[in-house]
Amino acid sequence: MADAPPVTQHPATDAVRHHDPEYRGFASDNYAGAHPEVLAALAVANGGHQISYGEDDYTAHLQEVIRRHLGPRAEAFPVFNGTGANVVALQAVTERWGAVVCAKSAHINVDECGAPERVGGLKLLTVLTPDGKLTPELLDSEAWGFDDEHRAQPQVVSIAQTTELGTCYTPEEIRALCDRAHEHGMAVHLDGARLANAAATLDLPLAAFTTDVGVDILSFGGTKNGLVFGECVVVLDPERVRAMKHLRKLSMQLASKMRFVSVQFEALLAGDLWLRSARHANAMATRLAEGVRGIEGVTVVRPVQANQVFAVLPREVTERLQKRYRFYVWNEATGEVRWMCCFDTTEADVDAFAAAVAEEMATR
Repeated sequence: MADAPPVTQHPATDAVRHHDPEYRGFASDNYAGAHPEVLAALAVANGGHQISYGEDDYTAHLQEVIRRHLGPRAEAFPVFNGTGANVVALQAVTERWGAVVCAKSAHINVDECGAPERVGGLKLLTVLTPDGKLTPELLDSEAWGFDDEHRAQPQVVSIAQTTELGTCYTPEEIRALCDRAHEHGMAVHLDGARLANAAATLDLPLAAFTTDVGVDILSFGGTKNGLVFGECVVVLDPERVRAMKHLRKLSMQLASKMRFVSVQFEALLAGDLWLRSARHANAMATRLAEGVRGIEGVTVVRPVQANQVFAVLPREVTERLQKRYRFYVWNEATGEVRWMCCFDTTEADVDAFAAAVAEEMATR
């Protein structure tokens, strides 16, 4: 990893820069900074007084923007972060005795420190999937015992788009799953931390694989696609959802200066920034996969359908490479690693990283 640059100070502030703004890693799309257009939007929303806790003009206008993408009944509830969005959304479609069916690899099961269970009070019923995607048949394996007082009641199925394994559901797959869930009287939650990347892959509008196919409630990701902070819970079917504003406050996700979350989503969604950025990140992942596939000893092990590349390489090579670039080991047992690309990843970044992989493999 590159040495930190000398500390520099901007003339307009007492804040100092403690990092190298030219450094790029491949660990997470959360590592990237904010998109310049988002930063400009924050400046637009600054100044003067606006009513707090979501009664501001920016949050009101966000509703119009969201409805253009997700339908006339959609309602957006900005929150602070993705875990908060998922917990609030899942609580809104369950009772105290409710359970959530999800893939074993789901973010809500693996990467949220038990928040859905400990904070949301929800039982997670996990299903092993080969590719991170649930099917109606896999849902059926846990959608039972609805009258059994001894069993947590399956009330919602949660899927991720794209999945944690980088795969992307088709609209037809989501529709089939929604239809089966609704037959069971269950609601459908979609964790859309990388929703824009899925839209870029499918080349479809957002509603085509959410509202139009039966999804009831959505966690809409922004931070992974260029926001400074903030996500949105979007209610798509108000008849299945209850008490959202109370649950958001109860879950400590109600921003007092909400205009600064809402204006970022406006900057992202009012034009094509969301899609532009996602397409670029996806394209960089495809370039990276193509760049390492020809290196002997490196195997790309999963389909590259968004901005994630999963590969297996020798452990000693991984350890050396991590000293030059940040990325995570996905599976310690197999040596599988995950490389992420972002809205600000450049072709030069990708090519330099692929060259570094080749160099380290050559010196085994």
